[in-house]
Amino acid sequence: MGQMTTGAANDFEQATELAQKMVSRWGMSDELGTRVYGENQSEVFLGRDVTTHRNLSNATAEKVDREITRIIDEQYARARKIIDENRDKIETMARALMEWETLESDQINDIMEGRQPRPRASGADDSSAGGPGNRGEEDKAPIKPRMDEPAGGPA
Repeated sequence: MGQMTTGAANDFEQATELAQKMVSRWGMSDELGTRVYGENQSEVFLGRDVTTHRNLSNATAEKVDREITRIIDEQYARARKIIDENRDKIETMARALMEWETLESDQINDIMEGRQPRPRASGADDSSAGGPGNRGEEDKAPIKPRMDEPAGGPA
């Protein structure tokens, strides 16, 4: 959205962890091949890893780090491209959510197909949500106090 925030910190942590597993645990790297790198043998003290032994040379560890960085950078660029190419849809969806709070699948489909979302289907507006003060059309008659309540309503 044109500015850097701390809101994506956990996303970056998760992406880094996933890329690290792809490269060093699951063999998902054309550059490094299909083998496990750096078997982790952690010593745990009070629920925390205090030391980690890795059977990697420094040169191999640097290759693993470069591959992790490559994967993250490529996927970040891919995500930015998708967002940039679909900015109009994102903004339309944000406006619709601001107006209606929730969207139905046909409204999302409208937006994704480049159309303005149609209003909610009849009976699907906020007044039929069933919460306090939200009564459907069939319940528009005035609320009468129950006979066992004082005229001012429940105490």
